[in-house]
Amino acid sequence: MYNDHFGFSEAPFSIAPDPRYLYMSEQHREALAHLIFGFNSDGGFVLLTGEVGTGKTTVCRCLLEQVPEYAAIAFIFNPKLTVEELLATICDEFGIKYPDGNSSIKVFVDSINSFLLSSHAEGRKTVLIIDEAQNLSEDVLEQLRLLTNLETNQQKLLQIILLGQPELRDKLASQELRQLSQRIIARYHLGALSKSDINSYVRHRLSVSGTKEQLFSDSAINKLYQLTDGVPRLINVICDRALLGAFAQERSDVSKSILKKAAGEVLGELKKHRQSSFSKAAIWVSLVFVLVIFGVVLATTYYKNELLNDNKLEESELIVPEPIIPVTAMPEPILHDNLQWPDNIPIKNSAKITFQSLFSQWNISYSQGYNDSMCKFALTKGLNCLHKKGNLRSLLLLNRPAALQLFNDQGQSYYIAMTSVTGETATVIIGSESIIIPVSIIESHWFGDYIILWRPPPDYPGPIRSGHSGTIVQWLDNQLAVLNDRPLSLLDSPTYGIELETEVKKFQALEGLIPDGIVGAHTIIRLNTATDYYVPKLFSSYEED
Repeated sequence: MYNDHFGFSEAPFSIAPDPRYLYMSEQHREALAHLIFGFNSDGGFVLLTGEVGTGKTTVCRCLLEQVPEYAAIAFIFNPKLTVEELLATICDEFGIKYPDGNSSIKVFVDSINSFLLSSHAEGRKTVLIIDEAQNLSEDVLEQLRLLTNLETNQQKLLQIILLGQPELRDKLASQELRQLSQRIIARYHLGALSKSDINSYVRHRLSVSGTKEQLFSDSAINKLYQLTDGVPRLINVICDRALLGAFAQERSDVSKSILKKAAGEVLGELKKHRQSSFSKAAIWVSLVFVLVIFGVVLATTYYKNELLNDNKLEESELIVPEPIIPVTAMPEPILHDNLQWPDNIPIKNSAKITFQSLFSQWNISYSQGYNDSMCKFALTKGLNCLHKKGNLRSLLLLNRPAALQLFNDQGQSYYIAMTSVTGETATVIIGSESIIIPVSIIESHWFGDYIILWRPPPDYPGPIRSGHSGTIVQWLDNQLAVLNDRPLSLLDSPTYGIELETEVKKFQALEGLIPDGIVGAHTIIRLNTATDYYVPKLFSSYEED
């Protein structure tokens, strides 16, 4: 309706999962990198979760645009199925023939196995993608696990990608599904856009639709973040309605007042729908809410000191006022089977102790009298912090000692330093003790939050992009020259041009990163791993994992 008015070739804020409109925030880049890594692996499960409307399906469609032609792909959108219905749907999607009216699970499974063996013999990769996977029942999830049992000596013959809302993570963490959870080779949780991303997100969609103009005022963008909390689907719906409002008023832009009115219409409709859907449960919800609040107040009163002291890793409470046992004085680690914080050390000191241990891996003594945050202290030593949320696989790909945030049985958070990984075990420093622990035990206490230290190149301005020049580009050229065994550039101030960008993209692709040519923290960390022998690592090379 308003396309001609604004000069659009098509509506910019459609909620259809069109990969052309995917704005690659850092989170979306990581999500896509996890899917690419999982796709290129030797089979098993890949998990991508996120709240409604954060872009899971769009990221997956972006993956599908990059898969080779020889891959056999099946996509299931409605997983509310019985085991028999699921198997029949898989057969239908892959074009596998089975007897009319068949309801035998064995017949379905035999047909699928035959197809997988045939595809493998033809050199084809077989991938099953299931959207809205939080709706899968435990019986169906178990059947999916059994389908991945078919394998050669080198790889499994079926790759399964699960896309779902956060409750899928909780379901897969249950005791009943632990065997499936152990087969997840890559997992990532996609969050909402940050405030700084929303302006770029809106500009990107407008650009793809055919205009370079920024039609939304700065105040409208700020209000958009307040109203949506960065959820892309909600951003799309409100922006679409706001453009319609501007068109109706014959305006060439969207003001804050127009956006607020559009949001009121959209959110009012959502609120009305929710009220009609849940009105019968309102009284019960209110009662439960009162009980929960009462319980939270009691719990908060008891735990507030510990949680306030431990919750933020980069605040001034990381100052170490009391002596800490040096890491160098620790005995040789021995195998343990638990990760409980030692009773003889206050748990509120865990962050302080852990960061001293982490800096010691870089042969740096963490200053106990330093009156600022740990990450600002790192800057004085030529290091940066990278604070991420992921899984063990993503941490291993970065290959750096890390501080992990864990939780004990009482819900208290504490921190440990992971210093090395060998096979199925890891060496960690917990309190004043260095121990060896099975990786599976770490994963049972850890929800994915970690901090690593990394060394940026000299004069690092942030992500290196096409057109940059100077010493930072010279450093990049030198790193790639060493890796590719080619001569160094003789220019005093080389420019990041097409040839160097092509080398970067090739390196990123080989490392399982998104080959976008943008040299950010992850690419620099991988370059340092490949070229700097003295950088501390969890293991000497990725192949050892």
